[in-house]
Amino acid sequence: MMRKYIRQSLYAVPCFIFADIWSQQKITGSIIDNNGSSTLNSVLVVNISNHTSTFSNTSGNFVIDADENDELRFVKEGYYRVDRKITKEDIRSPLLIVLPHAEILIPEVKIKYQPTGNLEKDSKHLDESRRIASLKSDLDDYMRSPLNEPLPKNTIPKQFGGHDFSAGQGDALGALGLVVNLIKKSGKPKITKADYNETQNFIKRVKEEMNLDFLRRYGMGDEQIDRFLLYANDTKKLAKLYRKDFNVAAIEFELKAAFQEYKKTNKLEG
Repeated sequence: MMRKYIRQSLYAVPCFIFADIWSQQKITGSIIDNNGSSTLNSVLVVNISNHTSTFSNTSGNFVIDADENDELRFVKEGYYRVDRKITKEDIRSPLLIVLPHAEILIPEVKIKYQPTGNLEKDSKHLDESRRIASLKSDLDDYMRSPLNEPLPKNTIPKQFGGHDFSAGQGDALGALGLVVNLIKKSGKPKITKADYNETQNFIKRVKEEMNLDFLRRYGMGDEQIDRFLLYANDTKKLAKLYRKDFNVAAIEFELKAAFQEYKKTNKLEG
């Protein structure tokens, strides 16, 4: 009985060995770059599932043991890593693996200056000494810092100045200027708010007496000019300030200033 059991066991062992051998699949394939222009050699091919590895040959081809659902990894310096899970179709036909190029940052190249022997020219390219650079830095900090002490008055001491002929006589020129300003102010009409009729009359006078060609150059017709003059009057208070004292130069200046803002929000042809 014992002999019969041993004999059956010996027959069973080869069956297990052959079953294990046949379960090992040879996966073949080739590896190229993402341009498809050349095959890649010396690519490390690793079967992560059974911990085996190999390299691609000079033609970019490889052979490795793998079963269905095993995960292969392809690694090469200068290329992105690629992982591939084995399927039934991969066992039946060769694999085609594409490794994309990795972006390479080129370090900045610093070209050292070659002296020419001309001291005036070479001195512009020579580095400053540490003491000079530190001194300039301290000077910049000092110039940017706020004043800790008030600046001295830019005046001449009395003992070094000449005789003051106006001493004791009062500031006659200053008083005269004050009187002139009072006369000018008294001669100007008082500024008051313009009503509707006064505003319309002022705008009509502007159109009749002033040169508005700078508006017509932008393709503005009479209706558009009227619209702009109302805008300028609302923003600059023109009728209030100038309907009684029609100062052409001042009005023209205010109109052109208002037009700069008007152009930003209105489409014009010019």
